[in-house]
Amino acid sequence: MNRQSPIAVFGFNRPAHLSQTLAALSENFGAEESDLFIFIDGPRDTYDAALIQACVEVSNEFIDRFRSFKLVQGPSNRGLAKSIISGISAVLEDYPTVIVVEDDLVTSPYFLDFINRGLDRFADDPEVASIHGFVTPFRRPLNEPFFLRGADCWGWGTWRDRWHLFNPDGQELLDQLESRELLSEFDLGGAYSFSGMLKDQIAGKNNSWAIRWHASMFLQNKQTLYPARTYVVNIGFDGSGTHTGHTSIYESELSLVQQQLPSKIEASQTGVRELSLWYREVYFGKTRQIKKALIFPYFRINSFLKMIVRKIFRRVSIK
Repeated sequence: MNRQSPIAVFGFNRPAHLSQTLAALSENFGAEESDLFIFIDGPRDTYDAALIQACVEVSNEFIDRFRSFKLVQGPSNRGLAKSIISGISAVLEDYPTVIVVEDDLVTSPYFLDFINRGLDRFADDPEVASIHGFVTPFRRPLNEPFFLRGADCWGWGTWRDRWHLFNPDGQELLDQLESRELLSEFDLGGAYSFSGMLKDQIAGKNNSWAIRWHASMFLQNKQTLYPARTYVVNIGFDGSGTHTGHTSIYESELSLVQQQLPSKIEASQTGVRELSLWYREVYFGKTRQIKKALIFPYFRINSFLKMIVRKIFRRVSIK
C-alpha cells in the first residue's frame, strides 16, 4: 500500500464528541502511519471560547498517536462550511489525497484501511469522486461495497483533482440540475428532497457544504464508493450539531471486518432502490403515522357524534 492519506478532523465546541472521534481514529489500523490535522473553528462568544479551549486540550492528548500532528485554530468563527472547505483545500495543497472526519463521527478500526485502499485503487479513475465510510442502515443491506452517483460527507476521502471540481455556488448547481432535467433523479424519484436542501442553502436557511459537494459530483456523473456495512456511526444526533437534531434513524453497528473493493465502477441500481426505500419508509412512513394519529381519532369522534345525533333524532321523532 502507498503512504497513508492525511486525516483532517474538524471540530468546534464539543470536546466530549471530539474526544470520542479522536480515540476511535487512534485505534484504526494505519493511524500511527497517518498525518493528522485538527481544525478547530474560532469562537462566537465567551461560552464557545471555554469549550474550544477544552477541544484544544482534548486534541493534545492524541499528539503521539499519529505519524504527525498539527492543530489549526481559527482566530474567529468562520462557520462549519467555510471551515471545512478551507481546511480540505489547505491539506490538498501539500498532499494528493485527504480523509475527512467531523467531530461527531466514531469510526471502526477498519475505517482508514477501507478509505486508503479505495483511494489507492481508484486514484487513476476520474469517474470516482470519493470513498465513503458510512452507509445508510438499509433494511436489506447489500452484500459488498457499491457505488452511488454523487458524493457524501460522513467520513470520506478524496483526491486533489476531484476536490478541484467542487462548485460552492449553490444557485449555479440548482440551475444546472433544473436545465438538465435532473431534479427527479437527484431527489431519488421524490424519496428525499436533496434539491430542497440545496434551495435552503441558497436561501441561507442552512450552511451546508455537503449538499453542494454532492450536487457538484452528481452533475459531473461521478461515483462514490460505499461499504456494504458501515465503518462510521454518527454520535451527533443529540441536539449538539449545526444541522442535527435528535434522532436514532441512522443507528447501526460498526463493521469490524475488512471489506473487499469492487472491480467495476458503476452505480448500483440495487443501492439506489434500497436508499430510496429507506428514505420513503423513514420520512414518508412517519408522515403517514402522524396523519393516522391525527385523522383516525377525528373520524372516530365524528362517527360517535353522528351516532348520538341519530339517537336524539329518533327519540324526538317518537315523541
